Amino acid sequence: MPDHAPQTVTAFTLNGAPVAVAAHPFTPLSDTLREGLGLTGTKVGCEAGDCGACTVLIDGAQACACLIPTAQAEGTAITTIEGEEGAIPRLRAAFLAHGAAQCGICTPGMILAAADLLARDDTPDRGAVEDAIGGVLCRCTGYRKIVDAILSAAHGDVAQPHEAPVGEAVGARINRLDGWPKVAGTDRFGADVVPSGALWLRTVRSPHPRATFTLGDLESARHRLGLVAILTAADVPGENGFGIMPGLKDWPVLAPGHVRFRGEAVLALVGDRAAVMAVRDADLPITWTPLLALDSPRAALAAGAPILHSHAPDNVLTRGHLESGDVESAFAHSAATTEGQFETAFVEHAYIEPEAGHAEIVAGRAEVTACTQAPAMDREEVARVLGIPLDDVRIIPTACGGGFGGKLDVSVQPLLAAAAKVTGRAVRTVYSRTESMASTTKRHPARIRARMAADADGRFTAYALEGDFDTGAYASWGPTVANRVPVHASGPYRVPNVRNTTRAVYTNNTPAGAFRGFGVPQAAIATECLVDDLAEQLAMDRWGIRRLNALGHGDATPSGQVLHASAGLPECLDALRPGWDAMLAEAARRNAGKPRHRVGAGIACMWYGCGNTSMSNPSTMRVTLSADGTLTLFNGAVDIGQGSATVIAQVAADALGLPVAAVRQVLGDTDRTPDAGKTSASRQTFVSGRAAMEAGLALRRRILALANAGPDARLSLQGTTLRVEDGDASRSISLSGLPVAPDGTVLEGVGTYDPPTSPLDANGQGIPYATYGFAAQLALVRVDTALGTVKVERIEAAQDVGRAVNPTLVEGQIHGGIAQGLGLALMEEFIPGRTENLHDYLIPTAGDVPDITIHLIEDPEPEGPYGAKGVGEPALIPTAPAILGAIRHATGARITRIPVLPHRLWEAMQR
Repeated sequence: MPDHAPQTVTAFTLNGAPVAVAAHPFTPLSDTLREGLGLTGTKVGCEAGDCGACTVLIDGAQACACLIPTAQAEGTAITTIEGEEGAIPRLRAAFLAHGAAQCGICTPGMILAAADLLARDDTPDRGAVEDAIGGVLCRCTGYRKIVDAILSAAHGDVAQPHEAPVGEAVGARINRLDGWPKVAGTDRFGADVVPSGALWLRTVRSPHPRATFTLGDLESARHRLGLVAILTAADVPGENGFGIMPGLKDWPVLAPGHVRFRGEAVLALVGDRAAVMAVRDADLPITWTPLLALDSPRAALAAGAPILHSHAPDNVLTRGHLESGDVESAFAHSAATTEGQFETAFVEHAYIEPEAGHAEIVAGRAEVTACTQAPAMDREEVARVLGIPLDDVRIIPTACGGGFGGKLDVSVQPLLAAAAKVTGRAVRTVYSRTESMASTTKRHPARIRARMAADADGRFTAYALEGDFDTGAYASWGPTVANRVPVHASGPYRVPNVRNTTRAVYTNNTPAGAFRGFGVPQAAIATECLVDDLAEQLAMDRWGIRRLNALGHGDATPSGQVLHASAGLPECLDALRPGWDAMLAEAARRNAGKPRHRVGAGIACMWYGCGNTSMSNPSTMRVTLSADGTLTLFNGAVDIGQGSATVIAQVAADALGLPVAAVRQVLGDTDRTPDAGKTSASRQTFVSGRAAMEAGLALRRRILALANAGPDARLSLQGTTLRVEDGDASRSISLSGLPVAPDGTVLEGVGTYDPPTSPLDANGQGIPYATYGFAAQLALVRVDTALGTVKVERIEAAQDVGRAVNPTLVEGQIHGGIAQGLGLALMEEFIPGRTENLHDYLIPTAGDVPDITIHLIEDPEPEGPYGAKGVGEPALIPTAPAILGAIRHATGARITRIPVLPHRLWEAMQR
């Protein structure tokens, strides 16, 4: 925000009413709308016009408010998402009906871009809609439901909200329960909640990937720069380190004299926003001594000494291992063998909401309000960093504008809490896009060497993998990736002889962490390529060899676990067979005559264990009835867009036997909700959903016992009267007449669920997960053989979801996973020290995502709530290998490095 120019008054019409606001002339309009006028429905994701989250209408035309100086708004008519003009109301209804809002951070921009289109063209086609919203990025939805919603609003055929009958909420396509604030722009994200008088915090970060530094007279600098405080590592009250693994809290809140990656936090500047943002790094007394940086696992391993972390011999953070059978003998006696070396890059989460939040000390306790995927884990980390008891910390999650694993590492919360404790004031921060990209975790880059073998009939006989995963400067989720990959690497196939070894290796790169799939997408790229190799060697159909070997009921996995239920990969493949035959025929027809643009079809399968690997993974839910008749679900599972707030309520309502519409929710607040665990690893529907089912059943049993009614009795809630109808008998319970707890509760049910797993032995044998998601996908691509460019034309996906609690939300997760998988395959590559914005780092737009056909396979999981299991992670994993297989079919190029940028594909085709 400029501080050198005097404020002037700018007058314009805002949502139909005249306003005048005092602001610096060059202050971005987005900042004036949000900070000056309190209209936080205008979101800010990049401050560079790259993401479109701040889209507003200026004289009816869409524009990025972050690029418009406030003075330029003089005399204009501006419409924000808070307005009611034109098509905005019917677009809101359409977005709700189609499930087009997931996390909701891009939704205001999408609706306004669509309103611009519909004001100009009331009968657009799909291409016109994609063009109109092309400047607004979405990382969650895959755009298909957004486009459908806009077309529906244009045609005036918006469906009415679906009302699920009592007891039939599971399986119903009800609207998101948290959907209205997202489409109205009233949802509050991390940057939207601003306590009165809050100070601003900006983090000073290392310009070097590895260096030591010394600090000069910071107190003089503080006075000279007009700041309230400059925090260093010495100001961290408790332990100066955070991380997700016990014994590996190695990532400092503020670096203590030694930095290990470019972007590492060194100082925290606290004060008035204008004063803090005016400080240049050169104004601070820091003296740097750069050191030799290790920029790859190969370099770190070759260093031969623990020069990054003293606790990691040879810079290896951790190793993973799984072995079954006699691998070398199986390779020696197999009819067909293949091998390859594969390489994947860093991938940025690119959630549209950068990290943001605030902290304050309330009645002696630290309260942190921020975007997060894991409030209970945040609470533990903040307590340890502040050196205070756990009960003295409260985490209040805001709406979370996308996460995908990136908002599991708690870089914001401890620093905010420390600043609030040191200053005694409320302190807020909002990362810039550059800061977010430079300092937060990425998908682990991998170098994988893999071999695979089959007998003459095409049955797989052996698989071996060695993989090095670049965990960056700090541990983060490196151990999780290293332990999950060996379990999954041989794919969802029967393979009797397996040996998989992995290493997570420290480097001086940006830390790598959790990202949708935890290493399985990287391994699947290698495995599915080898499966295609074997099919080619044995002259077998690529669908056929997968169907022959697909894991199913009664089969044992490489860890020795027998799949007794919910193993629907054979059914997924069967559902795709007609589409596969059609794609092959289309490719053959369009490739006749050897045109420049060649078409190819690819297929890939996946499996993914829901939850933690061989670790306790519990969730607890609480459902209460109050004396005033309020039914409340205390739900600690954070909804980051995937729909858990809706799905878990559907499960709890059916278990209890009351309508979903009666359920009020308290979400995430650690003072008010039990620990539901992290929103990660596709666990919330499965684990927290089961806990909610148990809580609902427990409350139902309590009610039935109170009424002396049988198990089939019907419940209804009318004000403060609970009616219980049991056959011809009917009883009424006056809730206001029951004993009342201090919080107003008269009846409650609590449910806890921890999936049954067992530890893995030294060879990786045991039960790592209670259930697995399975999926298969087809891809049809068109390759320009002269330019090396790829256009994905169609994806067909079949996914075993156990039970689709809400099919609309399940489809949205699959669409979003496919879009991220497409980006992984073709365009996304984060380069530490170079990639800093969403202009250089490309993610798919509405025009990149193809037509998608989905087959939901429901092979019920007995452990899950009403048969359900997780769907979020599995949707991404098969997309990239299916696309790579299609490119190979079109061009003959066997791709072993992603992303497949045009120059790489062109070179591969020449080879």
